[in-house]
Amino acid sequence: MTTPHPRLSIGLPVYNGEEYLAESLDALLGQTYEDFELVITDNASTDGTADICRRYAARDSRIRYIRLPRNIGAAPNHNYVFTQCRGELFKWASHDDLYARDLLRRCVEALDERPEVVLAHSGQAVIDGDGKVKVPYEYGLATDSPRAPERFRSLLFEPGGDDFYGVMRADVLRRVKPHDSYHHADRTFVAEITLHGPFHQVPELLYFRRDHPTRAERANPSKRSRCVNLDPRRAGPLHPTPRLLAEYVWGFVSAIGRAPLSSADRRACHRHLAAWMTSRVRPGAGERVEDRSPVGPGRLTVSVDALVAGREGRQG
Repeated sequence: MTTPHPRLSIGLPVYNGEEYLAESLDALLGQTYEDFELVITDNASTDGTADICRRYAARDSRIRYIRLPRNIGAAPNHNYVFTQCRGELFKWASHDDLYARDLLRRCVEALDERPEVVLAHSGQAVIDGDGKVKVPYEYGLATDSPRAPERFRSLLFEPGGDDFYGVMRADVLRRVKPHDSYHHADRTFVAEITLHGPFHQVPELLYFRRDHPTRAERANPSKRSRCVNLDPRRAGPLHPTPRLLAEYVWGFVSAIGRAPLSSADRRACHRHLAAWMTSRVRPGAGERVEDRSPVGPGRLTVSVDALVAGREGRQG
């Protein structure tokens, strides 16, 4: 199925993703919601990624494959793929994650039913390289609050969530600063989005984030190496770790300044940010969701294979 103006655009930036790419493409192409385009921007991969992408693009007209002449880094590639998309809704997809069949449909329905919502996502679990659930999570952030300062405060202080990979309104995404490449730039990026409106979490387990040794966060354990992976221009003496951390804090400050907030809400956000900066000395501050303890044993009883599309007829 293809349409000249798809409602939803999925942007999939990838670099050397041959190990899991076919599984992710099967899961996306097997969605019950079909009115989308899938734009893949290949960051000059040196493995079999290009062959997989071309093979899938030849079979499904919803796919557009773009190969970049050089590796521009993960963050510029994420920004670039968005510029190539045409839908009124947009979602980033990762080459190694998995998606239940109804993920897109349920998120699009949530946005249609709630005009004030700017981003919709679903329940998530962390899976390992074999697709087995490691860590199921309950979403505890207050991003659905009607008050922007409360949404901002929750994103600063509360763990969990992976809203970067939600379905967003593209017009809102165009109004925020593009994804940067300093330490935890994804957090400041999502924080700025939530200053534009509330999020909605579909109360179903539909998104599976894969954690494996070659995932970017694992393959680049230091703050500096992660930032260089995000953008090679971060290498060298002009971007020491203190600068990367300072840019992280400034990212929140500048997001508050750009957002369409009242003076009272802006002051409230600044107060929350000051309190957050004071709290950074506590142990475990800033850990990512998969590094924390799970909700508890026995909470997840559903099979990933039963939820994810295309697993039996995998092509690639």
